[in-house]
Amino acid sequence: MKVLLFLFSISVLLCSCDQSKTKATTVTTEQPTKKIDYPEQLVKVFNNHGSLVKWKSMKALSYEIVKKEGNEKQIINLHSRAERIEASNFTSGFDGKQYWVEADTSYDGNAKFYTNLIFYFYAMPFVLADDGIEYTEVDPLIFEGMSYPGFRISYNDGVGISPEDEYFIYYDPKTYEMAWLGYTVTYFSGEKSKKISFIRYNDWKEFKGVKLPNSLTWYKVEEGKIIEPRNTRQFINVNLSKTALPATTFAKTDNAKIVE
Repeated sequence: MKVLLFLFSISVLLCSCDQSKTKATTVTTEQPTKKIDYPEQLVKVFNNHGSLVKWKSMKALSYEIVKKEGNEKQIINLHSRAERIEASNFTSGFDGKQYWVEADTSYDGNAKFYTNLIFYFYAMPFVLADDGIEYTEVDPLIFEGMSYPGFRISYNDGVGISPEDEYFIYYDPKTYEMAWLGYTVTYFSGEKSKKISFIRYNDWKEFKGVKLPNSLTWYKVEEGKIIEPRNTRQFINVNLSKTALPATTFAKTDNAKIVE
């Protein structure tokens, strides 16, 4: 699992990272292959978005991110997290074992860091049900007079390439729809970060019974307060499938380089 920073710049946090935390009440929810304990309120969020059972029945996902220079297409096998990204100046992928990229001279990205990056934000809240996660209640996020309860999500040692990363999910207490995501990034430093960035989730659309974002909005934060929208990314041509894509979809292209 990749836990990461979006390449578009975003700033710092709303709430103090030393806010008091209390352990959450848990409830067991049914899943296709096994049972895992999740916080009771988080289960309600999953159910609002279509349920984990329905999400886990899906095997592949694709979408396009609207960009001025040309839309970027991302294709993912949901269970293996193999991915292929096709953009205006590069094509990259992860075949389940190795990362690769084929790019022109204008490309200055980090293909390994970017793999699953947007997918992870896009597939909220369901990716917060991955294995190796711990849940802790946190103080509500307050924005424009509205109070959003939330949970801190941390990862067990050895989970993903950045297990020191943390997420903070906040939801509408009346509807149990996901409303905000806070996150930290440790990929480059390898150390825990106190800098929390925020994305607002208030534009949802249903695909085959699963609710996914129609757009994501990153917010500007100053002196610990969420100020105003900074940038928004729109998603189009979304497709969910119960059939996994063949391994050749994610195979290294002939002119691609392996990314260590």
